[in-house]
Amino acid sequence: MSLTKAERTVILSLWDKISAQADVIGTEALERLFASYPQTKTYFPHLDLRPGSAHLRVHGAKVVAALGDAVKSIDNIAGALAKLSELHAYILRVDPVNFKLLSHCLLVTVASHFPADFTADAHTAWDKFLSIVSCVLTEKYR
Repeated sequence: MSLTKAERTVILSLWDKISAQADVIGTEALERLFASYPQTKTYFPHLDLRPGSAHLRVHGAKVVAALGDAVKSIDNIAGALAKLSELHAYILRVDPVNFKLLSHCLLVTVASHFPADFTADAHTAWDKFLSIVSCVLTEKYR
């Protein structure tokens, strides 16, 4: 699966707005993930996962920063996220389905923050992009 030129343009244009609110969007996406899929909390026993906690804000910013790495290397997402994929597969041993769950939460969060920009085309492009990111992150599991 690859992105079209039009999809890349949509992703890059919305990314500027997302990155300006990286910590807020990352935190909210994680809050949404943990509220909707509480089983995902098992990977974070060492963090305070209450809404708005400092731990949640820091990790949320890391999630969006990693997404930024994928956006910056949109032509080589696998290369940009290779180390992160290895970390999650071999060291953290995260269930790969969690990447899809987080992708959905990110999609909903972005849509709620930028409703005017989140057109049907933007939704399609971001859904496809996040699917690619999820696939890349699960590559080491195969």
